[in-house]
Amino acid sequence: MSQFVMPNPPSGETAQERVWTTADSIRSAVALALIAGLILLANYIGELEDFGSDASVSLLMGLALGVAFERGRFCFFCIWRDAIDRNYNSGLTSIYTALAVGSIGYTVLFALFTPNPEGTLPPAAHIAPVGWPLVLAAFVFGIGMALSGACISGHIYRLAEGSLRAITGLVGTVIGFMVAFVTWNPLYEAGIQDAPTIWLPNYFGYTGSLLITLAVLLGLTIFALKRSDPKEQKRIAQPTTNLAQLRENLVRKRWSPWLTGTIVGSVGVVAYLRVEPLGTTRQLNSWSQDLAGSLGIKPESLAGMDTLAGCIGVIGEVVTNNGWIILGLFVAALASAISGNRFKFESINVKNGATALLGGVMLGWGAFTALGCTVGVLLSGIQGFALSGWVFFLFSFLGVFVGIKLKLNKIGQ
Repeated sequence: MSQFVMPNPPSGETAQERVWTTADSIRSAVALALIAGLILLANYIGELEDFGSDASVSLLMGLALGVAFERGRFCFFCIWRDAIDRNYNSGLTSIYTALAVGSIGYTVLFALFTPNPEGTLPPAAHIAPVGWPLVLAAFVFGIGMALSGACISGHIYRLAEGSLRAITGLVGTVIGFMVAFVTWNPLYEAGIQDAPTIWLPNYFGYTGSLLITLAVLLGLTIFALKRSDPKEQKRIAQPTTNLAQLRENLVRKRWSPWLTGTIVGSVGVVAYLRVEPLGTTRQLNSWSQDLAGSLGIKPESLAGMDTLAGCIGVIGEVVTNNGWIILGLFVAALASAISGNRFKFESINVKNGATALLGGVMLGWGAFTALGCTVGVLLSGIQGFALSGWVFFLFSFLGVFVGIKLKLNKIGQ
Protein backbone atom coordinates (compact mmCIF):
# COMPACT_ATOMS: atom_id res chain seq x y z
CA MET A 1 0.00 0.00 0.00
CA SER A 2 1.39 3.38 -0.91
CA GLN A 3 2.23 5.77 1.91
CA PHE A 4 -0.39 8.45 2.40
CA VAL A 5 1.12 11.92 2.49
CA MET A 6 -0.81 15.03 3.38
CA PRO A 7 -0.74 17.65 0.62
CA ASN A 8 1.61 20.56 1.22
CA PRO A 9 0.24 24.09 1.16
CA PRO A 10 1.30 26.31 -1.74
CA SER A 11 4.54 28.19 -1.28
CA GLY A 12 4.22 30.93 1.33
CA GLU A 13 0.83 29.68 2.52
CA THR A 14 0.36 28.18 5.96
CA ALA A 15 -2.31 25.69 6.93
CA GLN A 16 -4.21 28.40 8.79
CA GLU A 17 -4.14 30.67 5.72
CA ARG A 18 -5.03 28.05 3.13
CA VAL A 19 -7.85 29.28 0.92
CA TRP A 20 -11.10 27.33 0.87
CA THR A 21 -11.97 26.91 -2.81
CA THR A 22 -15.16 26.20 -4.72
CA ALA A 23 -13.84 22.70 -5.36
CA ASP A 24 -13.51 22.20 -1.60
CA SER A 25 -17.12 23.24 -1.13
CA ILE A 26 -18.31 20.86 -3.86
CA ARG A 27 -16.36 17.95 -2.38
CA SER A 28 -17.74 18.70 1.07
CA ALA A 29 -21.29 18.83 -0.29
CA VAL A 30 -20.83 15.43 -1.95
CA ALA A 31 -19.45 14.00 1.29
CA LEU A 32 -22.34 15.38 3.32
CA ALA A 33 -24.80 13.91 0.81
CA LEU A 34 -23.20 10.47 1.21
CA ILE A 35 -23.37 10.71 5.01
CA ALA A 36 -26.97 11.90 4.86
CA GLY A 37 -27.77 8.99 2.56
CA LEU A 38 -26.35 6.54 5.09
CA ILE A 39 -28.43 8.06 7.88
CA LEU A 40 -31.59 7.90 5.78
CA LEU A 41 -30.83 4.29 4.82
CA ALA A 42 -30.31 3.41 8.49
CA ASN A 43 -33.71 4.90 9.31
CA TYR A 44 -35.32 3.00 6.41
CA ILE A 45 -33.91 -0.45 7.17
CA GLY A 46 -34.71 0.03 10.84
CA GLU A 47 -38.40 -0.05 9.90
CA LEU A 48 -38.11 -3.21 7.80
CA GLU A 49 -39.10 -6.53 9.35
CA ASP A 50 -36.29 -8.40 7.56
CA PHE A 51 -33.59 -6.18 9.08
CA GLY A 52 -34.79 -4.08 12.00
CA SER A 53 -33.01 -1.97 14.55
CA ASP A 54 -29.88 -4.12 14.81
CA ALA A 55 -29.12 -3.57 11.13
CA SER A 56 -29.84 0.15 11.49
CA VAL A 57 -27.51 0.52 14.48
CA SER A 58 -24.84 -1.53 12.70
CA LEU A 59 -24.95 0.78 9.70
CA LEU A 60 -24.55 3.83 11.93
CA MET A 61 -21.65 2.21 13.78
CA GLY A 62 -20.02 1.55 10.42
CA LEU A 63 -20.49 5.22 9.58
CA ALA A 64 -18.61 6.27 12.71
CA LEU A 65 -15.85 3.74 12.09
CA GLY A 66 -15.45 4.71 8.45
CA VAL A 67 -14.83 8.35 9.28
CA ALA A 68 -12.55 7.51 12.21
CA PHE A 69 -10.55 4.92 10.26
CA GLU A 70 -10.03 7.18 7.24
CA ARG A 71 -9.37 10.41 9.10
CA GLY A 72 -7.27 8.77 11.82
CA ARG A 73 -5.46 6.38 9.43
CA PHE A 74 -6.57 3.52 11.69
CA CYS A 75 -5.09 0.54 9.84
CA PHE A 76 -3.09 -1.87 11.98
CA PHE A 77 -0.55 -2.56 9.27
CA CYS A 78 -0.02 1.13 8.46
CA ILE A 79 0.38 1.93 12.15
CA TRP A 80 2.83 -0.91 12.80
CA ARG A 81 4.79 -0.17 9.62
CA ASP A 82 5.20 3.49 10.56
CA ALA A 83 6.37 2.51 14.05
CA ILE A 84 8.87 -0.06 12.75
CA ASP A 85 10.23 1.93 9.81
CA ARG A 86 10.05 5.54 10.99
CA ASN A 87 9.42 5.69 14.72
CA TYR A 88 6.10 7.35 13.90
CA ASN A 89 4.26 6.04 16.94
CA SER A 90 1.15 8.19 17.27
CA GLY A 91 -0.85 5.48 15.53
CA LEU A 92 0.14 3.07 18.27
CA THR A 93 -1.40 5.40 20.84
CA SER A 94 -4.67 5.33 18.89
CA ILE A 95 -4.72 1.52 19.19
CA TYR A 96 -3.88 1.65 22.89
CA THR A 97 -6.51 4.34 23.50
CA ALA A 98 -9.17 2.27 21.72
CA LEU A 99 -8.25 -0.75 23.82
CA ALA A 100 -8.31 1.24 27.07
CA VAL A 101 -11.65 2.92 26.35
CA GLY A 102 -13.16 -0.37 25.24
CA SER A 103 -11.83 -2.27 28.25
CA ILE A 104 -13.40 0.23 30.64
CA GLY A 105 -16.71 0.03 28.80
CA TYR A 106 -16.66 -3.76 28.66
CA THR A 107 -15.97 -3.89 32.40
CA VAL A 108 -19.14 -1.93 33.08
CA LEU A 109 -21.19 -4.17 30.78
CA PHE A 110 -19.74 -7.38 32.20
CA ALA A 111 -20.42 -6.25 35.75
CA LEU A 112 -24.03 -5.46 34.82
CA PHE A 113 -24.84 -8.65 32.91
CA THR A 114 -22.40 -11.19 34.37
CA PRO A 115 -21.90 -10.05 37.99
CA ASN A 116 -19.94 -13.15 39.02
CA PRO A 117 -17.14 -14.00 36.55
CA GLU A 118 -16.00 -17.14 38.37
CA GLY A 119 -16.36 -20.24 36.19
CA THR A 120 -18.36 -18.45 33.50
CA LEU A 121 -17.78 -16.77 30.15
CA PRO A 122 -19.66 -13.64 29.05
CA PRO A 123 -22.22 -14.21 26.29
CA ALA A 124 -21.05 -13.62 22.70
CA ALA A 125 -17.71 -12.00 23.68
CA HIS A 126 -14.81 -12.87 21.38
CA ILE A 127 -12.86 -15.26 23.61
CA ALA A 128 -11.00 -17.83 21.53
CA PRO A 129 -9.04 -20.97 22.46
CA VAL A 130 -5.33 -20.29 22.93
CA GLY A 131 -3.30 -22.93 21.13
CA TRP A 132 -0.63 -23.22 18.48
CA PRO A 133 -3.12 -22.78 15.59
CA LEU A 134 -3.92 -19.29 16.94
CA VAL A 135 -0.20 -18.44 17.07
CA LEU A 136 0.32 -19.72 13.52
CA ALA A 137 -2.78 -17.97 12.18
CA ALA A 138 -1.80 -14.64 13.75
CA PHE A 139 1.74 -14.82 12.35
CA VAL A 140 0.48 -15.72 8.86
CA PHE A 141 -2.04 -12.89 9.10
CA GLY A 142 0.80 -10.48 9.92
CA ILE A 143 2.83 -11.64 6.93
CA GLY A 144 -0.30 -11.22 4.82
CA MET A 145 -0.64 -7.62 6.00
CA ALA A 146 2.94 -6.88 4.94
CA LEU A 147 2.48 -8.49 1.53
CA SER A 148 -0.93 -7.00 0.74
CA GLY A 149 -0.31 -3.60 2.31
CA ALA A 150 -3.14 -3.49 4.85
CA CYS A 151 -5.27 -5.40 7.31
CA ILE A 152 -8.77 -6.39 6.18
CA SER A 153 -10.47 -3.25 7.53
CA GLY A 154 -7.59 -1.21 6.09
CA HIS A 155 -8.26 -2.64 2.63
CA ILE A 156 -11.91 -1.63 2.95
CA TYR A 157 -11.18 2.02 3.73
CA ARG A 158 -8.26 2.14 1.27
CA LEU A 159 -10.65 0.91 -1.42
CA ALA A 160 -12.84 3.87 -0.50
CA GLU A 161 -9.79 6.08 -1.18
CA GLY A 162 -9.40 4.60 -4.67
CA SER A 163 -6.90 1.80 -4.07
CA LEU A 164 -7.31 -0.70 -6.89
CA ARG A 165 -4.80 -2.94 -5.15
CA ALA A 166 -7.23 -3.28 -2.27
CA ILE A 167 -9.63 -5.10 -4.60
CA THR A 168 -7.10 -7.88 -5.23
CA GLY A 169 -6.34 -7.99 -1.52
CA LEU A 170 -10.01 -8.53 -0.66
CA VAL A 171 -10.43 -11.10 -3.45
CA GLY A 172 -7.44 -12.91 -2.01
CA THR A 173 -9.08 -12.77 1.43
CA VAL A 174 -12.14 -14.60 0.10
CA ILE A 175 -9.87 -17.23 -1.46
CA GLY A 176 -8.01 -17.52 1.84
CA PHE A 177 -11.28 -18.21 3.64
CA MET A 178 -12.03 -21.04 1.22
CA VAL A 179 -8.57 -22.52 1.76
CA ALA A 180 -9.22 -22.33 5.52
CA PHE A 181 -12.46 -24.29 5.14
CA VAL A 182 -10.38 -27.22 3.89
CA THR A 183 -7.75 -27.00 6.64
CA TRP A 184 -10.11 -26.18 9.53
CA ASN A 185 -11.23 -29.65 10.61
CA PRO A 186 -7.70 -31.14 10.85
CA LEU A 187 -6.47 -28.06 12.73
CA TYR A 188 -9.46 -28.13 15.05
CA GLU A 189 -8.80 -31.73 16.01
CA ALA A 190 -5.04 -31.23 16.34
CA GLY A 191 -4.82 -28.01 18.30
CA ILE A 192 -8.08 -26.11 18.84
CA GLN A 193 -10.72 -28.35 20.42
CA ASP A 194 -8.61 -29.08 23.52
CA ALA A 195 -6.91 -25.67 23.76
CA PRO A 196 -7.80 -23.61 26.85
CA THR A 197 -10.19 -20.67 26.52
CA ILE A 198 -8.67 -18.16 28.92
CA TRP A 199 -10.73 -15.22 30.18
CA LEU A 200 -8.79 -13.03 32.63
CA PRO A 201 -11.74 -12.20 34.97
CA ASN A 202 -11.98 -15.92 35.80
CA TYR A 203 -8.60 -15.50 37.52
CA PHE A 204 -8.35 -11.82 38.51
CA GLY A 205 -11.94 -10.60 38.65
CA TYR A 206 -13.11 -7.54 36.74
CA THR A 207 -11.14 -4.99 38.73
CA GLY A 208 -7.91 -6.96 38.54
CA SER A 209 -8.30 -7.67 34.83
CA LEU A 210 -9.00 -4.03 34.06
CA LEU A 211 -6.04 -2.82 36.14
CA ILE A 212 -3.69 -5.32 34.47
CA THR A 213 -4.92 -4.33 31.00
CA LEU A 214 -4.65 -0.59 31.67
CA ALA A 215 -1.19 -1.01 33.22
CA VAL A 216 0.09 -2.88 30.15
CA LEU A 217 -1.47 -0.30 27.81
CA LEU A 218 0.00 2.58 29.81
CA GLY A 219 3.45 1.01 29.64
CA LEU A 220 3.15 0.48 25.90
CA THR A 221 1.93 4.05 25.41
CA ILE A 222 4.81 5.56 27.39
CA PHE A 223 7.31 3.43 25.45
CA ALA A 224 5.75 4.50 22.12
CA LEU A 225 5.72 8.21 22.99
CA LYS A 226 9.34 8.17 24.20
CA ARG A 227 10.49 6.65 20.91
CA SER A 228 8.30 8.76 18.62
CA ASP A 229 9.89 11.04 16.03
CA PRO A 230 8.91 14.68 16.82
CA LYS A 231 8.51 15.41 13.09
CA GLU A 232 5.43 13.22 13.06
CA GLN A 233 3.44 15.83 14.97
CA LYS A 234 3.35 18.02 11.86
CA ARG A 235 1.04 15.45 10.24
CA ILE A 236 -1.52 15.51 13.05
CA ALA A 237 -4.30 17.98 13.75
CA GLN A 238 -3.34 20.56 16.37
CA PRO A 239 -5.61 22.53 18.75
CA THR A 240 -8.03 24.76 16.88
CA THR A 241 -7.49 28.52 17.04
CA ASN A 242 -9.92 29.76 14.37
CA LEU A 243 -12.50 28.62 11.84
CA ALA A 244 -9.93 28.01 9.11
CA GLN A 245 -7.88 25.78 11.41
CA LEU A 246 -11.01 23.92 12.53
CA ARG A 247 -11.89 23.20 8.92
CA GLU A 248 -8.31 22.13 8.22
CA ASN A 249 -8.33 19.75 11.20
CA LEU A 250 -11.69 18.22 10.35
CA VAL A 251 -11.14 17.74 6.63
CA ARG A 252 -7.43 17.58 5.80
CA LYS A 253 -5.19 16.93 8.79
CA ARG A 254 -4.88 13.48 10.30
CA TRP A 255 -7.07 13.31 13.38
CA SER A 256 -5.51 13.09 16.82
CA PRO A 257 -4.74 9.48 17.82
CA TRP A 258 -6.47 10.09 21.14
CA LEU A 259 -9.68 11.16 19.39
CA THR A 260 -9.49 8.33 16.86
CA GLY A 261 -8.89 5.71 19.53
CA THR A 262 -11.69 7.05 21.71
CA ILE A 263 -14.17 6.83 18.83
CA VAL A 264 -13.11 3.30 17.88
CA GLY A 265 -13.14 2.11 21.50
CA SER A 266 -16.54 3.67 22.18
CA VAL A 267 -18.06 2.12 19.07
CA GLY A 268 -16.70 -1.23 20.23
CA VAL A 269 -18.55 -0.90 23.53
CA VAL A 270 -21.80 0.13 21.83
CA ALA A 271 -21.43 -2.77 19.39
CA TYR A 272 -21.14 -5.32 22.19
CA LEU A 273 -24.02 -3.78 24.13
CA ARG A 274 -26.36 -3.38 21.20
CA VAL A 275 -25.56 -6.00 18.55
CA GLU A 276 -22.37 -8.09 18.80
CA PRO A 277 -18.65 -7.48 19.35
CA LEU A 278 -16.95 -5.54 16.58
CA GLY A 279 -15.44 -7.39 13.64
CA THR A 280 -14.95 -7.00 9.92
CA THR A 281 -14.87 -10.59 8.67
CA ARG A 282 -18.26 -12.18 9.35
CA GLN A 283 -19.83 -10.94 6.11
CA LEU A 284 -16.78 -11.94 4.03
CA ASN A 285 -16.90 -15.34 5.71
CA SER A 286 -20.58 -15.67 4.83
CA TRP A 287 -19.98 -14.92 1.16
CA SER A 288 -16.97 -17.21 1.12
CA GLN A 289 -18.92 -20.09 2.62
CA ASP A 290 -21.68 -19.64 0.05
CA LEU A 291 -19.15 -19.55 -2.78
CA ALA A 292 -17.20 -22.54 -1.46
CA GLY A 293 -20.45 -24.49 -1.12
CA SER A 294 -21.44 -23.77 -4.70
CA LEU A 295 -17.98 -24.86 -5.89
CA GLY A 296 -18.15 -28.05 -3.84
CA ILE A 297 -15.02 -27.37 -1.81
CA LYS A 298 -16.59 -26.68 1.56
CA PRO A 299 -16.68 -29.61 4.02
CA GLU A 300 -20.08 -30.94 5.02
CA SER A 301 -19.46 -29.50 8.49
CA LEU A 302 -16.90 -27.27 10.18
CA ALA A 303 -16.09 -28.96 13.47
CA GLY A 304 -16.90 -27.00 16.62
CA MET A 305 -17.76 -23.83 14.73
CA ASP A 306 -21.18 -23.55 16.34
CA THR A 307 -19.64 -23.55 19.83
CA LEU A 308 -16.80 -21.05 19.34
CA ALA A 309 -17.13 -17.30 19.90
CA GLY A 310 -15.66 -14.98 17.28
CA CYS A 311 -16.26 -13.09 14.07
CA ILE A 312 -16.24 -16.38 12.21
CA GLY A 313 -19.07 -18.84 12.56
CA VAL A 314 -21.76 -20.84 10.85
CA ILE A 315 -23.57 -18.30 8.70
CA GLY A 316 -27.24 -18.39 7.84
CA GLU A 317 -27.93 -14.81 6.67
CA VAL A 318 -27.33 -13.32 3.23
CA VAL A 319 -26.65 -9.89 4.75
CA THR A 320 -25.41 -10.03 8.35
CA ASN A 321 -25.31 -7.14 10.79
CA ASN A 322 -21.58 -7.14 10.12
CA GLY A 323 -22.38 -6.57 6.46
CA TRP A 324 -24.18 -3.35 7.36
CA ILE A 325 -21.15 -2.25 9.39
CA ILE A 326 -18.92 -2.86 6.36
CA LEU A 327 -21.26 -0.91 4.08
CA GLY A 328 -21.36 2.02 6.49
CA LEU A 329 -17.58 1.90 6.93
CA PHE A 330 -16.94 1.95 3.18
CA VAL A 331 -19.37 4.75 2.29
CA ALA A 332 -18.33 6.92 5.25
CA ALA A 333 -14.65 6.43 4.42
CA LEU A 334 -15.44 7.37 0.81
CA ALA A 335 -17.17 10.54 1.99
CA SER A 336 -14.23 11.39 4.24
CA ALA A 337 -11.71 10.81 1.46
CA ILE A 338 -13.69 12.92 -1.02
CA SER A 339 -14.09 15.82 1.39
CA GLY A 340 -10.33 15.99 2.01
CA ASN A 341 -9.40 15.45 -1.66
CA ARG A 342 -7.73 12.15 -0.79
CA PHE A 343 -9.67 10.02 -3.27
CA LYS A 344 -7.24 9.02 -5.97
CA PHE A 345 -7.05 5.83 -8.01
CA GLU A 346 -3.92 3.95 -6.97
CA SER A 347 -2.08 2.28 -9.82
CA ILE A 348 -1.85 -1.50 -9.93
CA ASN A 349 0.51 -3.74 -11.87
CA VAL A 350 1.13 -7.45 -12.16
CA LYS A 351 3.69 -7.54 -9.34
CA ASN A 352 1.90 -5.50 -6.70
CA GLY A 353 -1.43 -7.01 -7.70
CA ALA A 354 -0.01 -10.52 -7.26
CA THR A 355 1.48 -9.71 -3.85
CA ALA A 356 -1.81 -8.15 -2.74
CA LEU A 357 -3.64 -11.29 -3.88
CA LEU A 358 -1.21 -13.62 -2.11
CA GLY A 359 -1.23 -11.45 1.01
CA GLY A 360 -5.01 -11.44 0.93
CA VAL A 361 -5.06 -15.24 0.84
CA MET A 362 -2.90 -15.24 3.97
CA LEU A 363 -5.22 -12.68 5.60
CA GLY A 364 -8.27 -14.81 4.87
CA TRP A 365 -6.70 -18.06 6.02
CA GLY A 366 -5.32 -16.44 9.17
CA ALA A 367 -8.58 -14.66 9.99
CA PHE A 368 -10.73 -17.77 9.67
CA THR A 369 -8.31 -19.98 11.59
CA ALA A 370 -8.00 -17.39 14.38
CA LEU A 371 -11.80 -16.79 14.38
CA GLY A 372 -11.35 -13.15 13.38
CA CYS A 373 -8.89 -10.44 12.40
CA THR A 374 -7.22 -7.43 14.03
CA VAL A 375 -10.63 -5.93 14.81
CA GLY A 376 -12.53 -9.06 15.84
CA VAL A 377 -9.81 -10.96 17.72
CA LEU A 378 -7.31 -8.28 18.73
CA LEU A 379 -9.51 -5.27 19.41
CA SER A 380 -12.70 -6.94 20.64
CA GLY A 381 -10.76 -9.75 22.31
CA ILE A 382 -8.46 -7.54 24.39
CA GLN A 383 -11.34 -5.21 25.26
CA GLY A 384 -13.18 -8.31 26.52
CA PHE A 385 -10.15 -9.50 28.55
CA ALA A 386 -9.50 -12.56 26.37
CA LEU A 387 -5.92 -13.83 26.41
CA SER A 388 -6.45 -14.81 22.77
CA GLY A 389 -6.56 -11.10 21.89
CA TRP A 390 -3.10 -10.49 23.33
CA VAL A 391 -1.71 -13.61 21.65
CA PHE A 392 -3.07 -12.44 18.29
CA PHE A 393 -1.63 -8.95 18.94
CA LEU A 394 1.86 -10.29 19.64
CA PHE A 395 2.18 -12.77 16.82
CA SER A 396 0.46 -10.70 14.12
CA PHE A 397 2.83 -7.85 15.03
CA LEU A 398 5.76 -10.27 14.75
CA GLY A 399 4.47 -11.31 11.34
CA VAL A 400 4.37 -7.68 10.22
CA PHE A 401 7.84 -7.08 11.70
CA VAL A 402 9.33 -10.02 9.82
CA GLY A 403 7.53 -9.03 6.63
CA ILE A 404 8.84 -5.48 6.80
CA LYS A 405 12.39 -6.58 7.62
CA LEU A 406 12.23 -8.89 4.57
CA LYS A 407 10.87 -5.89 2.61
CA LEU A 408 7.80 -7.81 1.51
CA ASN A 409 5.84 -4.56 1.66
CA LYS A 410 8.19 -3.03 -0.94
CA ILE A 411 7.54 -5.60 -3.66
CA GLY A 412 5.99 -3.98 -6.69
CA GLN A 413 6.32 -0.37 -5.48
